[in-house]
Amino acid sequence: MGSSANTETNGTGPPPSSSNQKPPATNGGDSSHPSPLASDQAIVVSDPSKKRKMGMLPLEVGTRVMCRWRDGKHHPVKVIERRRIQNGGPNDYEYYVHYTEFNRRLDEWIHLDQLDLDSVECAVDEKVEDKVTSLKMTRHQKRKIDETHVEGHEELDAASLREHEEFTKVKNIATIELGKYEIETWYFSPFPPEYNDCVKLFFCEFCLNFMKRKEQLQRHMRKCDLKHPPGDEIYRSGTLSMFEVDGKKNKVFAQNLCYLAKLFLDHKTLYYDVDLFLFYVLCECDDRGCHMVGYFSKVIQHIVYRYVWFPLSGLLIVKRNFYWVQEKHSEEAYNLACILTLPPYQRKGYGKFLIAFSYELSKKEGKVGTPERPLSDLGLLSYRGYWTRVLLDILKKHKGNISIKELSDMTAIKAEDILSTLQSLELIQYRKGQHVICAGPKVLDRHLKAAGRGGLDVDVSKLIWTPYKDQS
Repeated sequence: MGSSANTETNGTGPPPSSSNQKPPATNGGDSSHPSPLASDQAIVVSDPSKKRKMGMLPLEVGTRVMCRWRDGKHHPVKVIERRRIQNGGPNDYEYYVHYTEFNRRLDEWIHLDQLDLDSVECAVDEKVEDKVTSLKMTRHQKRKIDETHVEGHEELDAASLREHEEFTKVKNIATIELGKYEIETWYFSPFPPEYNDCVKLFFCEFCLNFMKRKEQLQRHMRKCDLKHPPGDEIYRSGTLSMFEVDGKKNKVFAQNLCYLAKLFLDHKTLYYDVDLFLFYVLCECDDRGCHMVGYFSKVIQHIVYRYVWFPLSGLLIVKRNFYWVQEKHSEEAYNLACILTLPPYQRKGYGKFLIAFSYELSKKEGKVGTPERPLSDLGLLSYRGYWTRVLLDILKKHKGNISIKELSDMTAIKAEDILSTLQSLELIQYRKGQHVICAGPKVLDRHLKAAGRGGLDVDVSKLIWTPYKDQS
């Protein structure tokens, strides 16, 4: 699926920051005996600062200003878009802002009273701003920026990428209802045009059909006979189940899943050609049914893609060329294309479980696996954590020498991923033409502690699955 391996968030919002607000101004004189004249003059004589603020309105797109967030603190934002308030005055606008210190998932529509107009900075040319910012950044900061921007749509040229970012900069759906949860969305998702006027969508948690109104969902639920995702249940352990859904056999479900996932993944390509994918949907089960927690997908066949950007619909669609890639390209062995844990279930170890499950499938296939690139920033963190825990646990228990190839055979992790992980931990050296792993017990324990807990374990004895074979 998409190129973003996005699992669990590092936080729900901006941390506290200092706010340089001015104390409220006080009027001089004896306020206990106000004169009518003084009162009249207060109405007639304009406050210069207030007049200056009114002259700024409406704020231009690109303006930078301090904004009061839900934590009560002010944070720097950039105005991304604006819209006139219905039946309001000429300067009555709502503003869509990006909190410049934080991820795009926090972008939102805000009202004027949340902005500190004393802190307004005029819109500046983006190219000039980027040049000035670049001059101020250290080499380390530039490297960090480069790393986080690797996750973009590398398949697009520069012009198409700018057009894509312009179209998707404002999230179109604010919230969704899925089962017992009402969830705030993070990003734009290209739902069909008839949903353009919707702020909230209602999803059936079993078939993933979506509706505009609660009443429609209630009628649908009375008719929907699904109590779990369509497809084969390949894993059941306690209350956890995993279903394998073939995109070719369950096209509507797969497309609806893509729409849903795009609301929580920034750099994700939306595929309409879901025939090429298998979806592994993780569920929590109770007496009401199996409730979706998250999923990952992987490509069935290795196919040459061409990417087509449709600016009017906001869709980046992948189309197959009509020939297969030769066998020499299949050695990439991607075992995961896209991964998502839904927000209500994050920070519970499900993302790590999904990653571990993808590698257990690779072991069943007798192949090494690796996620599709590019990885998102959170995806890279999750994978690096998984690789670290698995590899160091083996090194800690293993007696004697062990090679990268042997580690790869034992774990189904690609050799390049093993090498990069051990290099990042400074546990490998290059001596006499070969890589040598150098790690003492105390060093391993320190890195394992830093990697954190491993999440939920996959009970391999509960996995009933045979590798997919194309029937066509």
